[in-house]
Amino acid sequence: MGDQHQELPELTEATIAVQHLIGAARELSARAARELGVNATDMGALSLLEQYGPMGPAELASRLGIRSASVTVLIDRLERAGHVERSSHPHDRRRVTVAATPAAHQATLEFLRPAIMAIDGISRELDADAHRAVTDYLKRATRAMRP
Repeated sequence: MGDQHQELPELTEATIAVQHLIGAARELSARAARELGVNATDMGALSLLEQYGPMGPAELASRLGIRSASVTVLIDRLERAGHVERSSHPHDRRRVTVAATPAAHQATLEFLRPAIMAIDGISRELDADAHRAVTDYLKRATRAMRP
């Protein structure tokens, strides 16, 4: 069958920079989790709810890559801590939607604001052509990491 372990070819400086960006994002998320007093998976759930808005438990489980039973325990834990709230789905009363609470949103925003503003400042320094090129590159790189 052959050796399935293959080394990567020599990577470009841009690819390595993206790897470093991903690592820095993980570290920032870990610091945010410590600040909010939650574990990494809980922080991942809060981040998804911040990024995509309210969603059902099944979608949250799928995005986190965990089982539905595990996401129920996670949501219970975050709800007890005051970080999320459940509500009836707006179109199907049998379904539940999970959303970050205003307090969790505010705490996350306060923690992430310095990094967000620093990145925005760097983005604003780019001329229009560079801004378009960087934005296109990052969107394509993001799509490459999604299934």
